[in-house]
Amino acid sequence: MLEQIKETTEFIEKRVNFKPQIGIILGTGLGGLVKEIETHTVLPYEEIPNFPVSTVEGHSGKLIFGILGGKKVIAMQGRFHYYEGYDMKQVTFPVRVMKFLGIEKLFVSNASGGVNPDFEIGDLMILDDHINLFPTNPLIGKNYASLGPRFPDMSEPYDRGLIATAKQIANQHNIKVQVGAYAGVSGPCLETPAEYRYMRNIGADAVGMSTVPEVIVGRHMGIPCFAISIITDMGVDGRIVKVTHEDVQRVAEKAEPKMTLIMKELISKI
Repeated sequence: MLEQIKETTEFIEKRVNFKPQIGIILGTGLGGLVKEIETHTVLPYEEIPNFPVSTVEGHSGKLIFGILGGKKVIAMQGRFHYYEGYDMKQVTFPVRVMKFLGIEKLFVSNASGGVNPDFEIGDLMILDDHINLFPTNPLIGKNYASLGPRFPDMSEPYDRGLIATAKQIANQHNIKVQVGAYAGVSGPCLETPAEYRYMRNIGADAVGMSTVPEVIVGRHMGIPCFAISIITDMGVDGRIVKVTHEDVQRVAEKAEPKMTLIMKELISKI
């Protein structure tokens, strides 16, 4: 794995004369943030050695280098999921590469289902914790000391300083934000009512099929992480309705400008 990370990093460095400070991973229906990036270079995933390719609608599959909020960023327009058949090391491979390219912080977005009855569809939720319900962990297997410790601490998976600043930004712009814990599951089927109840009972506020692996690997490498969800449907008794992927994309795209504003201003304040 180490050799693949180095090979991919060297390829990108030869193609792109650009040292990013911030890494960004954009979730379902949330690729519009790239319109705010003053683009320097775009690399399609299929051109990058060892990179998986996005297969999910709403994930376009490009690595974008540019300026956002006055900072040099590298943005993944489209991420990889465990349910696509990729293993956890493939899912999180881009985070390793971004660290080797020089990122100092990782920003992640996703669309998720709300299980907190106080939430509404279209709400933004800043993550302050997560629960790993995937059937595996991206750190299983040989540990490379040059990447991080065998047993990384996870007492602060999401950076408290970034969370506090994001809340201030939201307050200044009268944007309603929730703060809560995200349960990461394998998917691809959406949850049953009993599964939603289970997730709420174990302490989750929202549930989705991403983010947790990337943040685990980010923290393994010592990268401070910030993540935000758009609540696209509700998994609360009496409010559960049939949901399609298109419904999720629609809600995400509608709420995206608020998320983009928070992310852009937060990056500018780093």
